[in-house]
Amino acid sequence: MRALIVIAVIVVGLVVLSLSEDVDQPVARGVVAPAFSLPLLEGGALMTLEDYRGQVVMLNFWATWCKPCEDEMPAMDRLYRALSPEGFEMLAVSVDEETELVEAFRQRLGVSFPILLDPAQNAARAYQTTGFPESLLIDQEGMIVERYIGPRDWDHATYAERIRRLLRDG
Repeated sequence: MRALIVIAVIVVGLVVLSLSEDVDQPVARGVVAPAFSLPLLEGGALMTLEDYRGQVVMLNFWATWCKPCEDEMPAMDRLYRALSPEGFEMLAVSVDEETELVEAFRQRLGVSFPILLDPAQNAARAYQTTGFPESLLIDQEGMIVERYIGPRDWDHATYAERIRRLLRDG
């Protein structure tokens, strides 16, 4: 009987200990965007989120095999071209393993915003992405303003105005 009590106390202790371990906080509105260091598609220079401090950033996770990702890219590029002179940055993070596929995709679509490479999906995991495309709007101080799951018509006036408000009020 004593042995069963000792075992029960040990089991309860282990359960309590496992529940008290640090759990990743949700990457959601109002939290600091996770840091990352990823190479640029063109040139391979390592870029960090800190490099874009002071700018409003749209961080978009995508893959070349993702049709909805491809469908939203032209609107993303129009948004980027319209707002980048005002301090907006679009960073598209490809999770593809083959750089050649990403380069061919970029050339075919003619996008002008920076593409970062995350073949091991370390940044995608840090941002707790659930699929592709997935985008996060980050303010000038590095705080997450919004998470968008799925494709969007990014050059719609609603998104442009929200970003302009951030640029103006930030």
